[in-house]
Amino acid sequence: MRTGRQSGKPPWKAEAGVFLAVAFLGAGLLAAVQPATGIPDEVVQLTQFGPAAGVLAVALLWPERIRARLAGAVRVRRDTAWAGPGRGVPLLLTAPLLVALAAGAYALLDGDGDARLTDPRSLAHPFALVVLAQLVGACGEELGWRCYLQPLLRTRFGPLAAPVAVGALWGCWHVQVFTQRPAYAAGFLLATVAMSVVLGLALEGVRAHRLLLAGGFHTLVNLGMLLTMDEEDGTVLPMLLLGGACLLAAVPWVLRARRAVRPGGRRRTAPGRIPAVRHGAR
Repeated sequence: MRTGRQSGKPPWKAEAGVFLAVAFLGAGLLAAVQPATGIPDEVVQLTQFGPAAGVLAVALLWPERIRARLAGAVRVRRDTAWAGPGRGVPLLLTAPLLVALAAGAYALLDGDGDARLTDPRSLAHPFALVVLAQLVGACGEELGWRCYLQPLLRTRFGPLAAPVAVGALWGCWHVQVFTQRPAYAAGFLLATVAMSVVLGLALEGVRAHRLLLAGGFHTLVNLGMLLTMDEEDGTVLPMLLLGGACLLAAVPWVLRARRAVRPGGRRRTAPGRIPAVRHGAR
């Protein structure tokens, strides 16, 4: 029997392991050097580029595999199907809707919601700069999570199991969250898993603009939380509400995915879908 090394195809666990190790360690190193760079956290957190570093490490080790994994992330061909208004627009609309749901619930339950609204003009840096930097940082994360790891795990797991796994890993990658109260960490993990399900199902079979769509969704959520919530100081209630809002936002996407499955259990083939490697393949 040929092993993955002998056939020239490394086991998927090796790829995932290298990516995760570099993503975690790289984020820690970038967090350590950020104070020396003078780049404010409000503008962009350098830790966001840890997943991109993980992708780079995989590309250096297995260059012949990375192209297939990143298919449709940034390179666009005219004959390539993309999400279009059917999924791209609903995906980007889901972000402000879930933020509005969380912020609205917070205002009702806490009774002082107006005090937590931040005027963009009051930020220490120009809002346009913050938006651009947040998009760049979000794309640094999403290049790894949704453009690399999601397609990799999708070759082994189903359309729902794969984003759930990515979301759990994405949440654990934010290791600083676990220094907060357990309820805060639980709300955060619920949010990352639910948002990952939304992104995974929305991008299922999409072969173009994946990075921009995922990064745009991520940016809209980050900006919405920056301007409407105060969860960054460790307050538990807004984080729990964010997790609940993300879970509710994921429900329509899960139901839509279930409707896409024919009565016989066979899923309709999405245009330009990335073929999944059969279970057991290397």
